[in-house]
Amino acid sequence: MKPSRPLYEREPELAAAAEAVDALCGGQAAGGLLVFTGEAGIGKTALLDEIRAMAADRCTVWSARGGETVTSVPFHVVRQLLQPALDLFPPDEVRALFGDWFEITAPALGLAEPSGPQPDPQGVRDGLDFFVSRLASRSSHRPLLLMVDDAHWADGESLAWLAGFTLRLSELPVLVVQAHRPQELADRNADWTHERDPRNGSGRPALTRVALRPLTPDATAALVRATLGEHADDPFCREVWAVTGGNPYEAVELVAKAQDDEMPPVEESAGLLRELGASARGSGLVTRLERLGTNANRFAWAAAVLGTDISQELAARLAGMSSAEAADCTARLRDARIVSGFDPLEFVHPLIASAVYRSIPPATRTAMHGRAAWAVTEAGMGAAAASRHLLEVHPDDDQEVVAQLREAAGQHLAVGAPEAARRCLECALAEPPRPHERAVLQYELGCATLLSSPSTTVQHLRAALDTPGLDGTLRIDATFRLAAALSHNNQLKEAALSLAAEAARTEPGPGLMCLQAAHFLWEGMQATEDDGPARSARLARIADHLKGRDNAERALLTLRAFDAMLRGENAEMVVDFLERALVDGRPARGLGWTDTEWGFELPAMVGITYAFTDRLDRAEELFGEAVRAFEISGWSGAHLAFAHTLLGLVHRRRGRLAEAEGFLREGLRLADRAGSGLPVHWDATCLLIDTLLARGRTADARLIADRYDFGPPYPAGAMVLPDAPCVHGRLLLAEGRIEEAVAELEAAGAALEPRGRFNGVWAPWAGDLARALADTDPDRAKGIATRARAHAERFGTDTAIGEALRCLALFAPPEEAVRLLADSLRHLERSSSAYEHALARFEYGAATRSAKELARAHKLATACGAETLANRAQQARASIRSPE
Repeated sequence: MKPSRPLYEREPELAAAAEAVDALCGGQAAGGLLVFTGEAGIGKTALLDEIRAMAADRCTVWSARGGETVTSVPFHVVRQLLQPALDLFPPDEVRALFGDWFEITAPALGLAEPSGPQPDPQGVRDGLDFFVSRLASRSSHRPLLLMVDDAHWADGESLAWLAGFTLRLSELPVLVVQAHRPQELADRNADWTHERDPRNGSGRPALTRVALRPLTPDATAALVRATLGEHADDPFCREVWAVTGGNPYEAVELVAKAQDDEMPPVEESAGLLRELGASARGSGLVTRLERLGTNANRFAWAAAVLGTDISQELAARLAGMSSAEAADCTARLRDARIVSGFDPLEFVHPLIASAVYRSIPPATRTAMHGRAAWAVTEAGMGAAAASRHLLEVHPDDDQEVVAQLREAAGQHLAVGAPEAARRCLECALAEPPRPHERAVLQYELGCATLLSSPSTTVQHLRAALDTPGLDGTLRIDATFRLAAALSHNNQLKEAALSLAAEAARTEPGPGLMCLQAAHFLWEGMQATEDDGPARSARLARIADHLKGRDNAERALLTLRAFDAMLRGENAEMVVDFLERALVDGRPARGLGWTDTEWGFELPAMVGITYAFTDRLDRAEELFGEAVRAFEISGWSGAHLAFAHTLLGLVHRRRGRLAEAEGFLREGLRLADRAGSGLPVHWDATCLLIDTLLARGRTADARLIADRYDFGPPYPAGAMVLPDAPCVHGRLLLAEGRIEEAVAELEAAGAALEPRGRFNGVWAPWAGDLARALADTDPDRAKGIATRARAHAERFGTDTAIGEALRCLALFAPPEEAVRLLADSLRHLERSSSAYEHALARFEYGAATRSAKELARAHKLATACGAETLANRAQQARASIRSPE
């Protein structure tokens, strides 16, 4: 439907909109983002209405609007925006459109009750992306036009989704048009039209940003004459422009009031316009409202407190009047152009809503929010709906309010809105709760932010542990969560210290064993430690005799296996520890990927240990389960990034280098969405560089290293998967920077050997250092390679032994070198390490000048995706077949 009045001086804006709609609907289905900015009343809403009319016959148009009083309601704008789609399809088809994302995302839209673990907010956003993308790509569906008015008042959860979704518009037949006041959006530190992070290598959508200007005197005169007639003279029209500053809304309202007052539009009346204009805004509007009578004024206040989708019945209850009185008030407010609609009602303009809301005396406004919370609860709308009103109520030592806010926080968490939960719990703390509940509330605050803000979690959990009232199982759980949050914040030393302190005050029993296990976990994961062998010895004394009867024992056995793998102890013994740590070959209940009691680190350590003991089938099965578990639970941030990184590790160890590169790049992409400088960034970067070097793509590896600042100084907290200095030394070696590589690899060995970490597959510094020194110091190089062989034989895996023998062959006489390479080849053939097998096959073929072996090496290297190795094998074979 066309707007009732024409738009003046908006030709450039309409042209930009027409171009965007044409691009969307013109066959190319090109998505984009069109942003209009301007002060209140500048005509943003009227412009969006015109664009809606322009596109109505060509697109499916869905729209939403932010509200000043509902910025704290999670997913408020998203629900408005997608409601037409939810109404368009029957429930079973809506569920099908969500696919596997239904259980994660549907609760945020009010379509289903929450189930399962607390969803990661990023997972909820990904589910929304999937749903809207499915809608947009349906062959029978027209292109989508999504419109968001007053985006500066959109709730944070909706803004966060829009910020991510708009980055994908270049891939979808979706045009997003939004309008906002720039200062208000800046005050909220929110902008969902930001540039895409350049590290992920993807383009940004087409973005057009237009700032709306006030009307000129000529346009204002045209507006006046369109309403009052052509006889309106120039001085009168000029005064309308001067009074309103060219603001379209104020000009329209002023002219309407002049018409209501039957004011002649001539120069003699111009002096009255300023006083008349004042009644359209601020205190003048309040005065005009008061003239409508006490009931109408009180009803308008109630409507302003309710904010959006104003129910007459709720407003009447809040205002303390009958339905008949409410209907009468509605009619009077509608006649005065203050509200529009019937049921639900809305204010004619956000400026009016703001003026009415702010005119309510503060004490009265606070009391009305309290009554509104009661009315919403009585109407059966739930604690979450009532919470936005409870957030406005002054603390009053009301334990019922505390209970309601805690219930609301739980509901917010269940739909993936931890920030909304945090606001409720902080408000409950201020109420305040009873002393014995305060520590539990602070614990709940820490749990609320565990997936979204580790630093905030640390603050609240420390406060909970320092406050009397947190005892028993809950105290141990809070300590566990604190340690996990510290570790995710790269503060592993602090995590271990917090566990040690709690263990010191805990009586012997299962709780103490749990704390000891967690303490060993975060001690062992540190990049540096004072006495690693002593810690390993303590762990061995505690864990070696355990049978895995409960989760504390299973955790200790997992830690023992991981530590023994790093130390290069016998691999068969390492695997025995793992088997005792599992139940029927799988992580026990409570030790799974999404179980919050212990965290995802333990199953990750099981899989990593399998990967480095040549049990790659077991590792791949576990890491595949991790991806599925995180996706099902909606954990789409750092957790899913780490799961993809772990799958990349398995493919790298198998020699499936192209597949490994794909998983690792996806891990980095997911990590980039979750933040910057996260531990998973280092793991994924380290493995990706190692994989690219295996493929022979040294320049690409350097690009990744520079993009993610990979190199010294290394993270002060967590170790990196695999050892970061070793991989950086390997990169320097590939670049021909021999002296730098030698220094880096020597430093790696000097850091690892005192800790007793001799696994040459995890940390291949010895083999690479021996190669780097082969020409300049062959005797030292041979000694390093000989010691590496001894450590490999102690560990006993075919990969470790084969790699050590291949390195040692460099320093042997020709006949012995051939024998060592043959032994290396025999071991690596039995392993799952296809890339290392291809290397050994190539070196054996080159040493024996066997065209057949070089052909096999070429085939193996090609299958692995090791392009440079395949070329070397081909060239070596050609030189044998065609000698000069």
